[in-house]
Formats: sequence, C-alpha cells, structure tokens
Amino acid sequence: MPRIRTLVSILSTVFSAVTSSSIIYDGRVPFGIQSSSILPNSTGPFLTGVKGQNESATYYTTFLGRSALATPLWNKRGLPTEQAISIKIDNTSVFVPGGGPPQFGFRRTELIAQKNGNATQLDTEMEVGVSTFHFSIKQDPSKPLNNNHEYQIVFIEPSDGTHVFGIQLGSPFTNPTGQLPAKNAHSFKVLDHALNVLFTTPFVPLLWHNFAITVDWENRTLKAAYSTEGLPLRAVTPTVANPTVAAGAVGDFHFGVLKLPLVNPQDSPADQGDVVHHGIQEGTTEGLLYSGVFVEKA
Repeated sequence: MPRIRTLVSILSTVFSAVTSSSIIYDGRVPFGIQSSSILPNSTGPFLTGVKGQNESATYYTTFLGRSALATPLWNKRGLPTEQAISIKIDNTSVFVPGGGPPQFGFRRTELIAQKNGNATQLDTEMEVGVSTFHFSIKQDPSKPLNNNHEYQIVFIEPSDGTHVFGIQLGSPFTNPTGQLPAKNAHSFKVLDHALNVLFTTPFVPLLWHNFAITVDWENRTLKAAYSTEGLPLRAVTPTVANPTVAAGAVGDFHFGVLKLPLVNPQDSPADQGDVVHHGIQEGTTEGLLYSGVFVEKA
C-alpha cells in the first residue's frame, strides 16, 4: 500500500514542483488544492490572520479551481498550472491586531507570504541582496471596488508600518477629502517608500495585470516591470533610488484588499486624521483576483 503522507507534505511536494532554483517563495496554487485545506490554519504558503475576526479565512479567500483562469503569463505549453485566488472584503472585515484595538477605519483581507509556517524567517531570506516580487491582479466583476476610496493591495510592511514599495488603486486618502474620484483613481500606482508614484497604468477590466518589482536591499533601489495577460514583462521604470527605507529594514509581503476610509465630518479633528480607527466605510462586498505570486532571487 502506498505510504500515506500528511497534507503538509503533499502541499510541499506540489508547490515545489512549480519552482525553479531561483524561486525562494511560491504562492501559486496548483489545481486540486482546496481553500479549506490550507487557509483556516495558515498552512502552506499563506498566513491568513489579517481578516475580520468573526469569519473564517475561507469566507474571505477562495481558490477558484478552473472556474476562473489565472494569468496566462506562467502557463506551461499553453496550459494553466495554477488557480486564481479570490480575496474579498465586506463590513465584517475589521482586523484586530494583537495587543491593539480594532481597526474600524479599515476594511482589509490580506494573505502574507510564509515558508514552513514562518513569515519572519521567510522575510530574512527574501529581503537580502536583490529579489523580485511577482504578482498578477485582475478585476473581480462581481465585487467591484469603490474608486472614491484608496486601496493598498500589495506591499512589504516593516515593523514601522511603512511600505518598502506599494501598489495602490482608487483615490488617495486626503484630509480634508478632495474631489472624488481622483483623476487617476482607475489606475494602478506603483509607489516607493516615500509614496512617490513610479509608474501608473489603467486598471483595464477583464485583463490580468502582471507586475514584477525588483528590490535591491543593500543599495535601496526599486525597478518595476509590467505586462498584461500572456505578454512578456518589460521594464517600465529605470532602477530608481528608494532612500527613505531604513537600512536593514525587512517586512512581511502582503497581497489582498486594504480599503481606507473617507473622512467623517462628524468626527473630531484628531479622529479625522486617524484613518486606521475612524472614518466612513460603506460596508459593501468588494474584491480582487490574484495569481502568479512568487519571489525570486536575482
């Protein structure tokens, strides 16, 4: 009788089958893996704690099987090898960080990259030398975003709460609130640590948008590449300085949906600037599709 393997060892075998020697993290989900198998207990490549507290991880995040195709960029011999991932938020998506109050200003669901059950250990492997963070994003037509709001959807977050780089959608939060939606609300914005926009491109529906952000951790630089669907990635920025990142800073790699509030005019001036804990949220169900998430060393 064949030897029975644990679910974790099966996952390790499946995920390693799609890696190459340069890939140090692989979040591409092979066919046959069920959301319920790995998400509830943060098994496999994802830490799932950033979500609403009263629902399970599978309420917010779903592997879509063959019902929705992943980006064709990484197809093999013309055939897909991974599932798309649906990540959603609604009015229950209030994250309660350990030791802190509920983040009533945000609505957020994020997956955090981990390896062998440990995100911190992976951070120290990913975030030395030069590494490239790959991810593909697509609109979920059944869960549209509200472009009056700012969305932070992919980022690396050190312990100080800043982002080494970030991908933004929607209208950037301002206090007082400016004209909505903002001029570039319907476009992706690739941001550096100081929130300078390095690259922007329209978030065209029905297309997969593929990104690769290369980080040189010692020299503190960034470079972005981009394509749609199965087209090859091409550089869309030169190598640019990212000097405001603290030397030696490392942080968790997040992808998902983090929706910032609008200023509530009924709040006190102090609370109006506290986007984490105060502001207006409509409580609607919104989401994005992800695939092609992995990290490689240069």
